[in-house]
Amino acid sequence: MELRVLTVGDVVGSAGLSYLSKMLRPLRKEKKIDFCIVNGENASMVGMTPRQADDIFFAGADVITLGNHIWNRREIVPYLEETVYVLRPANLAPQLPGTGCHVYETAAGPLAVIDLIGRCGMNFGPDNPFLLVEKLLKELDTRLVFVEIHAEATSEKLAMGYMLDGRVSAVYGTHTHVPTADLQILPKGTGFVTDLGMTGPKISVLGVNPRQSIANFRGDLTSRYEQAPGPCKLEAAIFTVDCDSGKTVATERIFLHD
Repeated sequence: MELRVLTVGDVVGSAGLSYLSKMLRPLRKEKKIDFCIVNGENASMVGMTPRQADDIFFAGADVITLGNHIWNRREIVPYLEETVYVLRPANLAPQLPGTGCHVYETAAGPLAVIDLIGRCGMNFGPDNPFLLVEKLLKELDTRLVFVEIHAEATSEKLAMGYMLDGRVSAVYGTHTHVPTADLQILPKGTGFVTDLGMTGPKISVLGVNPRQSIANFRGDLTSRYEQAPGPCKLEAAIFTVDCDSGKTVATERIFLHD
């Protein structure tokens, strides 16, 4: 038996939410998706509110992952304490609310999702994701394991992929909002891509109005980031997993746009 898992890149702003709501359920039906993981940490540009989480679930997500902007919207804290379907990075300080790893039931049996955050270029000092994931894997009793690493450095994501090759079903990166061209199956059977990309404004700099981003890099006085106007896109990847071995047997890049 095979399981088809869709992983969707960071949803950015109200435009990204609207486009996800428009495209996700038809995509799931067309591609015969069994399980869907969506990164929602930029749903309010920086952070995600409970209402936005509800919108992502209503759009068709089974699990939502978060990243470095998790605490920008503190109203998400009670939500994290009440549900295991929204994951925060597992290698944040253990006393913080929420969980970063959980096992979900699917048509093919239990599937674990682990959410990690990288340390290169991140400024709030999470625990070492390479050491923590080893501990988490020892505690899991399922062949189907998906690992998201929300990280700035491509090298950190690649290193995680190769370290876990043959031990988990897939490793995929988020955070940089630009899709990479290395969707593949690693030598020992783990599906991998350095970055999924994003879901939101197509003509933008990571979802932000280009005018603002240019001003920031010029050193001009800047204002709070604004969502870019115009058409949208959805960037994602599908991993088809053999349920007996837990290994990825096929991958497919998804790029939808107006």
